Order: sequence, then structure tokens, then C-alpha cells
Amino acid sequence: MNWINKVTPPGLKTMLTTKKDTPDDLWVKCPVSGELVYKTDLEENWHVTPAGAHLRISPRTRFRLLFDDERWEPIELPEVPMDPLKFKDDKPYPARLKAAKAKIAAREKKETEAGGAPLLQDDCMVAAYGKIGGVPAVVLVQDFAFMGGSLGMAAGEGFITAAHMALARKAAFVVCTASGGARMQEGTLSLMQMPRTTLAINELADAKLPYVVVLTDPTSGGVSASYAMLGDVHIAEPGAMIAFSGPRVIEQTIRESLPKGFQRAEFLREKGQVDIVADRRQLKTTLSRVLSMLMPKSRRASDSIPASLTAPKTHVAKAKDA
Repeated sequence: MNWINKVTPPGLKTMLTTKKDTPDDLWVKCPVSGELVYKTDLEENWHVTPAGAHLRISPRTRFRLLFDDERWEPIELPEVPMDPLKFKDDKPYPARLKAAKAKIAAREKKETEAGGAPLLQDDCMVAAYGKIGGVPAVVLVQDFAFMGGSLGMAAGEGFITAAHMALARKAAFVVCTASGGARMQEGTLSLMQMPRTTLAINELADAKLPYVVVLTDPTSGGVSASYAMLGDVHIAEPGAMIAFSGPRVIEQTIRESLPKGFQRAEFLREKGQVDIVADRRQLKTTLSRVLSMLMPKSRRASDSIPASLTAPKTHVAKAKDA
């Protein structure tokens, strides 16, 4: 018998030897400073670390951040044919889609258990209608957690559907981009979404409805080569990478070192490609000011958001109580 068993009272022995069930995600490492940040504090600060790093957030969190009273009406996006090219690399494309949907479903289950209303998400695009600073707006969020936010047929259809909803409701159209580029598993069909989304933007321009782009980290490839850079106003989160090709590819091509901060939001603001770099905690205020100038009261829709729709402030309270 171990000597500690002889000298330790039974109750204390249980306390010392019983393994406690503690969550493995209580702390998040800041990519800028390397310090560990308590997850609850991070969530209360809209996932911005003390060092100023803007971490990626889910569509639900983005909607809570932007919409008045944290209330919105979800917009159902159309389904598209799955795997039209019968593409296969080291695994079939349907298997990749299944894994991505399972990942999103797990996150969605966790968020809805905290009291949130279900989101209508089947691919990387999620859309909702609400008001931002009193201005009616359709917000489309590109979810990087779903296959890197890659632009495919579903994303293109989602963009066009959301744009047409903005036209129907005479609302502003706000798109929050986050993507690694086109979805290679759909080949040319994915590239076709670039001109298709551009035509939808032209319809908004003809109707004199504002199209505002919020560039988040990262926005690259075919997305930055199309609708991400066609906004009436471009707002970027601090430190967001905004590019077509990555810096390593460019350096290997031109065989020169790139300037410090190249392809970051602040660098692009200096060069005129970004209008505003706004801290996420001030993003709604900035966006409200922009939309109020672009959408005079005489052109705003009069319909309101039903009171029965989601009100995540209550959901946050439930999550904390849990």
C-alpha cells in the first residue's frame, strides 16, 4: 500500500485523486502578443484581444454585433447542385462538403443551446435582414469556417439572393467578406460567380441603393477580385489581410522583399483601396454613420422587424447563467 494512503483522510484523498472535468477551450492565445486570454472576456469584447488582434467570429456573432437590438430576420438562400463536376482529389467533394456541414452544425448546436434562434446556413454564406442605426439593411456574412469561405455556386446564389432581397425591400446591402478565393472543386463554375455577383451589384447601383463591404481577415483570391472591391464604401477591420495572391507567391515572382504591412488593411487604406479601418467594437457606429449618409430618410423602407424574431441579448444572459 502506498504511504500516502495511510496518512491521507478518505475525503481529502478523493479531492486529490479525482480528475475534474474542465473545458479545454477556456483560454485563447492571442496571435499578436502570444498571451492567453480568458474566453469569456474575449467574447464580451467581441473577440478582440487586449493586443488588438481581431479574431474570426461566427455569422451569428456578426449579426449580433451589427443589427439594432440584436434582432434580425433570417433569409433563406437557395440550394444548388452538389458536385456538378464529380470532382475528387484525395477525397470526394461531397465528403468535404459533408465534413464542413458537420463542423458548422456542431457550432450551430452549441450556439442554439445558449438560447439563440437557428440560422439558415447550408454553405459559407449566411444572410439576414434587420436595421443598422435605424436604416434597413440586408447583411450577408461569409463564413471562413466553411471550407475557407470559398466562392462556389452556393455562395454566388446566396450573394445574388441577398442582393435581390435588398432590392425588394429598398434596403442597403452590407457584405462581410472572409474567403481564401474560388472553390477549386467547382472549377469554371466557381469563377462564373464573379461576373454574376457583379451584375447583382450593378442592379443595386441602378436602384440607387448602397452597397457597403466590410473586409475581414482574410479576403483574397477571386472574392477580392470581384464583389469585395466593388463597394460604394470599403470598411476593413484592423490587421485584416486583403489580397489576391499571398505575399509569399508575390515575393517568389518578383524576387523582392515586400513593404512592411503589405496587403494589410492599414496599408491598403494608405493606398486608397480601403476607405475606413474601423475597430470591430466601433464597427456598428461607423457603419450606421455611413448608411445614414447613403440612405436618406426619404428612401428608407418603412417595414419593421417583427418583435418575435431573435433577440440574442437574452441568449447571452442565458449562456452566462449556464
